[in-house]
Amino acid sequence: MEVPCVRVPREEGETTRRRLAEDDLIDDGYEISVEEGSLYVPVADPDAVPDDLEVVHRSPSERETQTTPADLLEFDPSYERLGKAALLDEDDTERAREIADAVLESDLPVETVLNKASKVKGETRVRDWELLAGEDTEVTHREYGCEYALDLAEVYFSPRLATERYRVAQQVSDGERAFDMFAGVGPFVVPFAKRGAAVVGVDVNPDAIEYLEENARRNDVEDQVTAINDDVRTVADKYEDWADRIVMNLPHSAGDFLESAVRIAGDDCVLHYYDIQHENDPFGPGERAIREAAEPEYDVTVETRHTVRSYAPHELNVCLDVRLER
Repeated sequence: MEVPCVRVPREEGETTRRRLAEDDLIDDGYEISVEEGSLYVPVADPDAVPDDLEVVHRSPSERETQTTPADLLEFDPSYERLGKAALLDEDDTERAREIADAVLESDLPVETVLNKASKVKGETRVRDWELLAGEDTEVTHREYGCEYALDLAEVYFSPRLATERYRVAQQVSDGERAFDMFAGVGPFVVPFAKRGAAVVGVDVNPDAIEYLEENARRNDVEDQVTAINDDVRTVADKYEDWADRIVMNLPHSAGDFLESAVRIAGDDCVLHYYDIQHENDPFGPGERAIREAAEPEYDVTVETRHTVRSYAPHELNVCLDVRLER
């Protein structure tokens, strides 16, 4: 069976392998191989491989199976990975501890196990966690060549949106001015800056802004990033007519901030508007709200109607990529 592999000269192999491993792109189901001076690293998502690396298709040997949590249990547990942490969502405390023990005994590179203890709540969108293994709730997460420090008990972060963040970041050009209205720890801000944009990130959570500043330093983009701890509606006047690109990733209530977004938008601005709506009309409410806020001052063109993921039964998390031209 042919699978996508990154091909690099053998002397660059270890550096490339580490780079792909940091981005969690290596397909552990297949062996890394060497042939005629080239190293071939199987990858799980070829579309996420950095543009400077070559992807080819080969038939590598399957790797001997590693011990997984499912091998140690009588069921296949559900969990998310975030850095060296495993995130559970179990109501049964005994079952959660059983899964945590299996995760730690498996071959997964996990040091911390957390179980969700509440829903996302409050203005800062944080949740409570039960620490089942490890020292604390702070983790280091790597995503598409960027590194993020964050404390899950103090900030909101979803690893499930990694592919969506990458999709948007790929649209950013060198020299742009980008504005993230709900920036969190910087998962949009940092990759935008790495692509050459000047970026302003605003968040009401002071802990998120501290991590955003730290993550800008970690990724060597601190000179391109301005982090502001405030309500974006208070900041909007200062950045009137400023942005070439705006991110509004606050589903359920982004519409309340559209007036500020229109104020921040420059003469030609792309707006990434996130929403959660019923599957019968997932894009209509957002598009109507944007048009009501922006017209007639701007011509409004919906460039992409994109479904990010299923959010709940019959509800979709969607993104509208909208161009505003004055």
